[in-house]
Amino acid sequence: MPDLAVQAYRSLRIPEELATAVEARMKGSSFPSVDEFVAFVLARLLEQTGEPGFSEEDERALKERLRSLGYID
Repeated sequence: MPDLAVQAYRSLRIPEELATAVEARMKGSSFPSVDEFVAFVLARLLEQTGEPGFSEEDERALKERLRSLGYID
């Protein structure tokens, strides 16, 4: 995994309930922040090989939800 300390960063927004759940999950870990924990988890997920995580139906539902929230056209 690349050294995150020397990387450029981008801000992402997540729902408060999700951030709270992440904080609860990372208690007792060595991660100093939600940002670092989420970056670690995402990096691990991207390293996995095999089938994509979403079925075509899941992807269609996700796109519809993002469209309804105004995130995509």
